[in-house]
Amino acid sequence: MRFRDVATRLSVVILVMALAACGGTFRTYYDESPDATNWRVTSVDVSVPRTLVVSEEEIFLPKADIVWREDAAGDRYEQVAAIMKNAIGQGAAGLKGDRPVRFEVTMARFHAMTFLAETRAPGGVHDIEFTITALDAESGKVLAGPDYIEASFPAMTGATMSEARVQGETQKSQITSHVARTIASWLGTGPDARRTFSSLGG
Repeated sequence: MRFRDVATRLSVVILVMALAACGGTFRTYYDESPDATNWRVTSVDVSVPRTLVVSEEEIFLPKADIVWREDAAGDRYEQVAAIMKNAIGQGAAGLKGDRPVRFEVTMARFHAMTFLAETRAPGGVHDIEFTITALDAESGKVLAGPDYIEASFPAMTGATMSEARVQGETQKSQITSHVARTIASWLGTGPDARRTFSSLGG
């Protein structure tokens, strides 16, 4: 066996051991659903506090609150806000009631996979967490919340994600779909999405 092959295999073993040490338990979770029977969401305001730490390091597991790569280099806070506004809007689309409602959302974490981790890690997680409050759009009365929602889910990596990309999926589309399902679950317009899982990540 050539030295390069040995070195490559050794680096993979070291990588797996390092990532395993960073493994943990994650979940899609919220405490309880509000009574949203008569709601109709008219706006979603997403705040991404500038106190959240952003990392642009192309390493396996950046120590940061915000890790995002698929959009071009720019204001990651604004990019995350746009993704979440779209996803939460999709999740609330099933509400057809008479009462206009607006959502106020504050992000706590948006830790997606780096491209290095996506291509070489044996597994991972998209760790998405936020607080959401529902208010009457006219009076400002709080109708629900603030509720802390965890919308984390296992990330595709390696050949599985490569094939997904061939089919038109991206990290953004997968995160958007999962957050939308989580919101629909919270609102009671979709199946219960709550689950706990173990994964490499941090």
